[in-house]
Formats: sequence, structure tokens, C-alpha cells
Amino acid sequence: MSESFPRLSARTRRFTLGVPRGFTISPDGGRVVFLRTKSGTDPVTCLWELDTDTHVERLVVDPRTLHGDDEDLPPEERARRERSREAAGGVVAYTTDKDVTQACFALSGGLYVVELASGQARRLDVPGAVIDPRLSPDGRHVAYVTGGALRVQDLITGEDRALATPESETVTYGLAEFIAAEEMDRMRGYWWAPSSDALLVERADEAPVRVWHIADPANPDRPAADQRYPAAGTPNAVTELFVVGLDGSRVAVPYEEEYLTTAAWDPHALSIVTLTRDQRTMRLFTVDPATGATTLVREDTDPAWVDIVTGVPAHLDDGSLVWVASSGGGNRLVVGDRTVTPPTLQVRAVLDVDHDSVLFSASGDPTEIHLWTWDGHSLLPVSTRSGVFSGRMAGGVGVLTEQSLDAEGVSTTVVRRDGMAVPIPSFAERPGLDLRVSLGRSGRRELATAVVLPSWHEQGSRRLPVLMDPYGGPHGQRVLNRRGAFLESQWFAEQGFAVIVADGRGTPGRGPEFERAVLNDLATPALEDQIDALQGVAEQYPDDLDLTRVAIRGWSFGGFLAALAVLRRPDVFHAAVAGAPVTDWRLYDTCYTERYLGHPDEQPEVYEKSSLFADAAKLERPLLLIHGLADDNVVAAHTLRLSSALLAAGRQHSVLPLSGVTHMTPQEVVAENLLLLQVDFLKKSLG
Repeated sequence: MSESFPRLSARTRRFTLGVPRGFTISPDGGRVVFLRTKSGTDPVTCLWELDTDTHVERLVVDPRTLHGDDEDLPPEERARRERSREAAGGVVAYTTDKDVTQACFALSGGLYVVELASGQARRLDVPGAVIDPRLSPDGRHVAYVTGGALRVQDLITGEDRALATPESETVTYGLAEFIAAEEMDRMRGYWWAPSSDALLVERADEAPVRVWHIADPANPDRPAADQRYPAAGTPNAVTELFVVGLDGSRVAVPYEEEYLTTAAWDPHALSIVTLTRDQRTMRLFTVDPATGATTLVREDTDPAWVDIVTGVPAHLDDGSLVWVASSGGGNRLVVGDRTVTPPTLQVRAVLDVDHDSVLFSASGDPTEIHLWTWDGHSLLPVSTRSGVFSGRMAGGVGVLTEQSLDAEGVSTTVVRRDGMAVPIPSFAERPGLDLRVSLGRSGRRELATAVVLPSWHEQGSRRLPVLMDPYGGPHGQRVLNRRGAFLESQWFAEQGFAVIVADGRGTPGRGPEFERAVLNDLATPALEDQIDALQGVAEQYPDDLDLTRVAIRGWSFGGFLAALAVLRRPDVFHAAVAGAPVTDWRLYDTCYTERYLGHPDEQPEVYEKSSLFADAAKLERPLLLIHGLADDNVVAAHTLRLSSALLAAGRQHSVLPLSGVTHMTPQEVVAENLLLLQVDFLKKSLG
């Protein structure tokens, strides 16, 4: 008997195991290094290499041969993986030298360097558990963080020394602070100079950040874990930058803004990007490594907020700056002093710069993400079929990943300079679902919407109970032309629901104006758009939807939206499952929350409008609250305080606490049974 979908989804980490990822192309385009597990149920990630000339694929590092399959991770690495939503184990990250001849990685806290040609890996002697090791461009040294100190080891002599040592227990060197990792997609805290003789290093001091205590009530003999959490309106960590030389020199790089969003050090410039606390002003500086003096290159402002875009700043071979800015109603690619994309093409990220060409991802239709290049003269589409694409480019060779509704899983292809395509196989498991997904637009605002019906349903034969299945908030787009986006939705549909997934205002892909509609109100537009989408789909499927039985489920922002729906619109929504919901935005972090709602001391009424507590007495529909008690992103206090408010108002509800579970819910048994329990709750609630 084959495994059920919930069990298989849990075992495969939602079908991500076995998928190639983490690509590095050698400068000559002859080799592609990447990560992949050996099967779709194997959680141990290995390092592989593909020869693009011979098409031969080779296993370079198997952690099991290094006794690294049973991981013992330092707390800092566990936190880093939680921030990056890393669900696998083994070699989950690596870096190479400039020529891609060596790679280094951390495994169970140990530091390893491998010669890619021979596959010979060696463990280096280090004084503590290793975080984020990075090879110097010339391959002579490897830098790493341990115990909050940034250290460097000479791979020839074996000399290992500290370049920067924390002055107190609240200080770290070379690590991204919580806000950078969780909200800015910056997972690193140091950058090698192209000359390999110095590094730009972040010093973060969390002393001003308030201490929260994450307890495990199921194990009262264990002390609570202390965490410094920068909640909205409270102090952030203090970050500073230094250019630290291998010769022991140390030069401060001053900046005044609250946030360091990113840095880059290439042969053209050492660059840093900063953001003010209100996030309305972003500044790009170049830095003189010898003196630390900064020169303002450009300043971007917006009355709402300035978006952080990955992959920039970068430079072409001639030194032209590559940047992404909002103008004319679109997020647009800027090269030098020229805006090269139209406002109708929403640039998502810059993926690579290869000499004089820029590879970037962008959307015309928000349900699709395509690859484009700018070659200095014209825009050229790289992907032409419908779907969601990403990729890398170096040495005239490209790596293309493709997903769509027409094919299962992720397809990965290496495109050589001569145009020949070389596939990199995926070992991912097949979900075993017969997807029945229709993408379209619905409602007055023509919202991107997916309608997911049971595979066995004959259209017009009966009216099905409805399940809204949104994320519905900033950064979280659900309606995309790829099968992986709808696997859980299809499974819920197979249980007898018509499932609707809608991306309302605030979600990405439709341009700055659409995203900024949630400024000062995260609740009203999001809820209105779910109702708008529901009514629009009901008009399209008048004989298939039973609007007297409508439920909604979601996680994180989606959990907030689900609870919001039954509290404020019980006339529309008849049951809700709210997983890890944000219930009071004062309890969520500074960078995310203040971007949309401002500072709570300056705009308390805005926070009240988006809080759920004042609506507790309105509850008249079944509500299931689910929360991991070890969640350090949306802490369990959100659910517990809402539950207390509901109890005080005499409103019946259900709470499912998950002992030892974080925001990711990575445990297989938990992930499997959560799906089953939700279906059972929804069926009973809707009758």
C-alpha cells in the first residue's frame, strides 16, 4: 500500500528533498557544483559536480562518509537554518574559491575543505563549533565564525587565529543579526576582499534588544531559552562595520542608518546599502577600504517604503552599476544611469552578472516568473514557456530551473555556450496527486486566483464546501504557475472541498502600488480581497460552490488572516484554522511590522486596527488555533493571548499547542498529523 499524501509530504519535506539547488558555475563554464540529496526521502544533502563537456555527474561529498549524517548543530546554526527555512541536513551550504577548485562547508559544527577535482575532503582543527565558513577568493584561507568570533585559517600553514573577538556575550562578529536574516534575506555578516587580504566584517551588539524567554511547558525541568527579540517599537541590535586585514589592521566604516541591508565587494568597489528605521530612505555607498570613508552613490526614497531587492548592487565589467529601483509604477532594472526595463515588467531579483550581461527574474503576469538578460543593448527573454523560472549564469553557461502546472517537480538544465542543454536530474518523490487547478482573475480587482477542485468532481454536479487557503500578505505569493504551490490545496480538495487560493493587495508581482495598498492597515485590504476573490469565483462556478459552508486556513500571516476572517466576517466565513498567527503586531519584529504600520508609539491606532484582541468578543464560528511552543519568529504568546481574550469574552475555541515545534514545523509526525487534524476539524465544523 502506498504512503498517504500527508505522510509522504512530511517525509519529503514537502517534496523538496532530491531537488538540485545551490548552483555554482566555474568561471570557464566547464563545471557546475550543486547540492542534492540522494533520494526524495533522504534528508542528508550531498555536494555534487557536473562536467558540462562530458555531461558526467560526480558525487563529491557524502556527509555519511564523514560521519555527518547524525548532526549535532550549535545553537547559532540551528537559528540560521530556521531563518533560512532550511529543512534538510548534511551539507546545506558551501562556498568556493574564485576558480571553483575548492569548497568549504560546516558539518555538525566541524569545518571541512574539499578539493573538487579529487573529492578529497579534510576536517580542519578549529577551537569551536563552526558557523558560515567562507573561502577566500584565492583559496588560501578560510574564514569562519565560532563563539561569536571571526577567525581565519591558513590552509597551507594551518595557522588559525582570531581576526575579531567579541567584547561581551551580546556581541558577535561576522554573523547577520536576527532582523537581517529574518526580514532582509541577508544571511551573512562578512565579505572577503577580491584581493583575499581583508574582509568587511559586521559587528552586532544585541545588548539593547529586549530579552524574551521561550519556555517548553511540556518539559518543566528544562530552563527557558533566552532570546533577544526586537519587537515593534523596541531597540534593534546595534550594527557596525569594519574592514579587517589579515595583517591585523582594523578600519571602521561609519554609517548613520538603522539597518545594513547588504554589502558587496567586487573588483570595482566595496559597496554597502543602508536603510533608515522608517524604511523610506535607502542609500548606496562606496567605501574606501584603506580609510573607511564612504561616498554616497545613490539615494532612493519612497513615501511608504523602499523595497530590498536581492542581487544588487553589482557591476558590469566596465564598472557600470546594476541596481533595481521603483519608478513609473514598476520595479525596474537600472544599469549605469539608464533604466532598461519597462514599468510593466516587475523585476524580482538580479541573479547574476556575467561580464557585460545581467541575468534577472521578472514578472509581467504576476502568476509567472521569467528569466531575462540585459546584454548592454537589449532585453532578451531566457524562458519562453509558461511557468516559474530561476537560474544562474557564469562563463557564458547558464543553469535554468523550471516549474509549471504542466509538469511535476523542478526541472534543472545546464545550457552550454553552444546552446546544448544538459539536464541535472531531480530525485524528488512524486506526490501522486491528480492536480485540477485553474488559474485566473477574480473579483472587482481582478485578483490572481487559483481554483482547485477534487479530481473526481464533475463540474455542476454538486455544490462543495469551500476552503480559502491563502497566505495573503507581503512577500508571500501563493498563486504561481507551478504544481508545487498547490499540492496541499489539492489534497484538501480531494477531501471534498472546493479550494480557493487568492493573492490580494500587499502580495508581490503586481507592482509597487498594489503592494503598498496595505500601508497602515494589514487587516482590512487583506480580508476584503479574500472576500472579493470568493465572490468572484462563486460567479464563475455558480453550481460548484456552497457559500453557506466556507472555511479558511493559513499559517503565519495566513493564520492571522484566517482568525481575522471568522472574527470580523462571520457572515462569510464559517470556520477557521489559524496556524502560528500574528494576533498583536506589537509582538512581531521591528523591520517587518514598522515597514507597514510605522512605529507603535507614533501610530497606536494603526496597530489597534490590525490587532485581533478587540474582536475577541465577536467570535461565533469554530476557530482552531495551532502554535509551536518553540517558535522564535511568531512566538506562542500570540496564540495564548488571543485565547485568553476569547476566554475572557466567553467565546468557545480550540487551541492545539505543539511542544518543541518551531515556526517551520519540521518534525515528520507533526507535519503529517497537522494536515489530518485540520481536515477533521473543518469537516466537523462545516457539517
